[in-house]
Amino acid sequence: MRVHCAISIVSCALVLSGCGGNAAFNTLPTPGSTQGAKITGRVHGGQSPIQGAHVYLLAVNNTGYGGPGIASSGTNQSASLLTSGTGSDSLGFYVTTDANGDFSISNDYSCPSAYAYPYLYSVGGNSGAGDNSAITLVGPVSGCNSSQYVIVNEVSTVVVAYAFAGFASSPLNVSSSNTTLAATGLENASNTITNLMNPMTGTAYAATPATNGTVPQAEIDTLANILAGCVNSSGSGSTACLTLFSNAMNGSTAPTDTATAALNIAHNPGANVSTLFGLATASAPFQPSLPTPAPNDFTIAVGYSGAGLNSPVPIAIDAAGNVWVGNTATGVNSVSEFSPVGAPITGSPFSGGGIVDPYSIAIDKSGNVWTGNVTPNSLSELENNGTPVSTSAGYTLGGLNAPYDIAFDKLGHAWVVNNVGSSLSEFSSTGTPITGSPGDQGGGISNDPVSLAIDASGNIWVTDSITLGALSEFNSSGMAVSGSSGDTGGGLNDPWGIAIDGSGNVWAVNSGTGANTISKFGSSGSAITGSSGYSGGGLDIPEGIAIDGAGDVWVVNRATNATSPPYPDSSISEFNSSGTALSPSTGYQAGLNIALRIAVDGSGNVWVTNASLNTVTEFVGAGAPVVTPIVANLLSPYGTSAVNLP
Repeated sequence: MRVHCAISIVSCALVLSGCGGNAAFNTLPTPGSTQGAKITGRVHGGQSPIQGAHVYLLAVNNTGYGGPGIASSGTNQSASLLTSGTGSDSLGFYVTTDANGDFSISNDYSCPSAYAYPYLYSVGGNSGAGDNSAITLVGPVSGCNSSQYVIVNEVSTVVVAYAFAGFASSPLNVSSSNTTLAATGLENASNTITNLMNPMTGTAYAATPATNGTVPQAEIDTLANILAGCVNSSGSGSTACLTLFSNAMNGSTAPTDTATAALNIAHNPGANVSTLFGLATASAPFQPSLPTPAPNDFTIAVGYSGAGLNSPVPIAIDAAGNVWVGNTATGVNSVSEFSPVGAPITGSPFSGGGIVDPYSIAIDKSGNVWTGNVTPNSLSELENNGTPVSTSAGYTLGGLNAPYDIAFDKLGHAWVVNNVGSSLSEFSSTGTPITGSPGDQGGGISNDPVSLAIDASGNIWVTDSITLGALSEFNSSGMAVSGSSGDTGGGLNDPWGIAIDGSGNVWAVNSGTGANTISKFGSSGSAITGSSGYSGGGLDIPEGIAIDGAGDVWVVNRATNATSPPYPDSSISEFNSSGTALSPSTGYQAGLNIALRIAVDGSGNVWVTNASLNTVTEFVGAGAPVVTPIVANLLSPYGTSAVNLP
């Protein structure tokens, strides 16, 4: 699991191919290999050296996925790279740490030049209390072609576990597919490691290297301290290890080593938080650490500011993993762009092209950015470098009337839901209106339509809010499929955000007074949920929704109807594909405030906009990777469903 530096020019090209003006969604990596350079470092348990540990050099595989909810297998086990060492076993060759915890790997290995992503895996050793087979620690490697020094400790183990949680079912099963978007997701995940910590010192940052992101340093240190109790104990039978393993479960399966425990916590950040927190003492080796009481959850969330954020609401992620946000403050009229690690892109915020009050945002199949502009009833288009494509008046006509949401079909046509006009508008890929005034109507759209989503068959689904509480369905020609009352039932109550899952099911969040539920409908429009919908998981005036590559449903909770401070904190909720809440009753919290929209990227990170804080928050590795932009799910080589793994 590597860090920021690219392993080769070929690998860099893979990442960049997804961010140009074309949809390079499946250019396979070029085969080849690169000779490894010397890697030295030290393995520590807390602040104590670990002697006699076996250190392996492993690499992420590309034979399939092994992330949360995605079964692992022998075919996606991490590959061993070393061709010699001080010993070997079933995992491959290893080198052994000395009395100071030091190790050295010479250049007796090579990496696949286009797809290596190596990482260090340390097993066993003695940190002072005797040989401890329960010790496993992970450290990042900065590619294969440059000499480097790496500290492997509990901090590095936590950070690597979270950054690669979407690709890993165990420390030895870290894998993705052999596509361009998969390589991009892995590249961005590896860069996340050095966005959170310094591999040469084994310490977590307080701020990201770009200085605009706040890293939860004390939480990372606390998680490291939780592991340290077991690492520095007499072994798997110690109280520290037994408590850790029984409270860091993968379903009903307990881990037997510390790196697996760290990954299980990353996959289940709301489970047994208080008990795990109790394993970290005030005198623990990594500081600063969290004070009592225990935190709400163990999600690692980074808040980013800058780039011109001003009342950010809509959010979209492009093929390169860049994050685009619309700024809705009066008179701002711009969009902001962040890199996959939250650094402001040069030139951001971008304006022009008729952008005014951009309440919705979407990426087309060429990588261009479109906004729906509520006040002037127009659409705007920018190239992916921020250069306006549309004129200063934007794209108009077509029945636009308070355009609230925008999405693209496989033809490249833009579909827009009109909140005031109670209709759908369709535009060609060049911004030419296809619908006339007042747009496509019927199908139950009659009272405050707010959101839309497009399924793999090209059908357009719309949430009709307030009084009716209905879903409306249109075919790819804009003809109403649902009846005059729309599709009802399923617990719909002021439905807002809408998303289609990998099976074609339609999910909508219900923000009506006292509702706080999610409704699920089949692809035919029949309700799957009962009259109460799915509840729990911290749902509290839910507004935005997204679905990840494992089929988990992510919801952002506004949590207040207040229009002036103080605002109660917002949260996000997670459900599995059956509607069972995975997040705690309080949701996952990270200082969110008036959080309105949510998106999942190709690394499995979950992104949320905070309108009142002028920030975006990244929940590192919380979900499973998904194809971005959304329209790419409908195109070759994907196209089988509305949500796909890269």
